[in-house]
Amino acid sequence: MTEQIINIDRMEHAVALFGTFDENIKLIQNEYMVSIISRGSELKIAGESENVSRASKVVENLLNLINRGENLSEQNVRYCMSLVNEGNEHRIEQIAGDCICITSKGKPVKPKTLGQKGYCTAIKKNTITIGVGPAGTGKTYLAVAMAVTAFRAREVNRIILTRPAVEAGEKLGFLPGDLQSKVDPYLRPLYDALFDMLGAETYQKYVERGNIEVAPLAYMRGRTLDDSFIILDEAQNTTSAQMKMFLTRLGFNSKMVITGDISQIDLPGGVRSGLKEAVRILKNIDGIESIMFSSKDVVRNRLVMDIIKAYENVSEIK
Repeated sequence: MTEQIINIDRMEHAVALFGTFDENIKLIQNEYMVSIISRGSELKIAGESENVSRASKVVENLLNLINRGENLSEQNVRYCMSLVNEGNEHRIEQIAGDCICITSKGKPVKPKTLGQKGYCTAIKKNTITIGVGPAGTGKTYLAVAMAVTAFRAREVNRIILTRPAVEAGEKLGFLPGDLQSKVDPYLRPLYDALFDMLGAETYQKYVERGNIEVAPLAYMRGRTLDDSFIILDEAQNTTSAQMKMFLTRLGFNSKMVITGDISQIDLPGGVRSGLKEAVRILKNIDGIESIMFSSKDVVRNRLVMDIIKAYENVSEIK
């Protein structure tokens, strides 16, 4: 049995570390099979030597994040534990990223993983950024946040969001209403992200002025998009011809972000994904960068990460 003492300078840091109903500390205790007891300004960690060492590293790094103004969540704690388990605890401080956008409710939007931080950096640096990874990694949400930030800073005059209207096992025809009503459900994730950033009233104002456009990919044909921040979502469901069409819409003083999950391709059998092809063809062009997310970058419910890993394991067996 080994014990290690960690001093906590400020009581509010201890409160933030423990979390609601001690949920953060319980996660660490369960992961490393240690006991963590608070006595005044001291935290005593007891258990097997290696486990105590890892738990101590997690606690110390979480305290550093708190000291830098980060709000801890279950996702923060689990991600820190995974980095410590991999021997990459020296990279944890990189998670404390700068705020890239403030939502309409005053909530700061920050990258929560190293993959997300690299993605935001790539968007700033490049004209075209391709983000590929599983659901829940923040590909679309962060891209919209970066677009709103560029728009507020007057770096661009328009935000254009688009995605292919490809059925995921259903048919568009059965939906009621006109064409716009039929494609709106496919664009809903983009609306949701914009509403979160801007608020419904501000969003509607910018739509009426033509500063924001949310439309199916087919509406992009024949256009040249200048002074715009353009996001193509669900790009795994583009064909090669559609992807080439989209990429060649790029005008002056514009940025493009392309996002998709190649494990969720809904194209008919035998049709190649334009996203997979673009990653391969464009990899050596200056000004274009591809970021590959993994299940470690998932920031939704913990079960989402477990589901993705389970499906990855099945794919490997096949």
